[in-house]
Amino acid sequence: MNDIAKQQDTRDVSTSQEQKQKRALLPPVDIFEEDEALHVIADMPGVTRETLHIEVDQNVLSIEGDIQLAMPEGISASYAEIQGDRFARRFTLSQEIDTDAIRAQLTDGVLTLTLPKRETHRRRRIEVKAA
Repeated sequence: MNDIAKQQDTRDVSTSQEQKQKRALLPPVDIFEEDEALHVIADMPGVTRETLHIEVDQNVLSIEGDIQLAMPEGISASYAEIQGDRFARRFTLSQEIDTDAIRAQLTDGVLTLTLPKRETHRRRRIEVKAA
């Protein structure tokens, strides 16, 4: 991962079974870069807009939420691997990112964040003029 966004791993290094289950609850994240922006895409099944909290504080992007997977009424699980719980992901952003212009969209359990680069950090073509 480049210097524009560095992940801060919030997981405990403990190897207990409970910690292994907590680790599995972290939504997987992909980060893509283009000249104008970074794009963060996170798979978040069971997360709703109401249970999702995203903020930037001192160039740290925090994504927190609750995975809420409801069991149908009157049914009990014989076996369940999918569990609801709270999660948090944090990324340190470089000064290249315009934190005031970050946009977020949650569609069908997929969170897409667009982190525009500041104009001064974007690649631009220099026009050559004839003398």
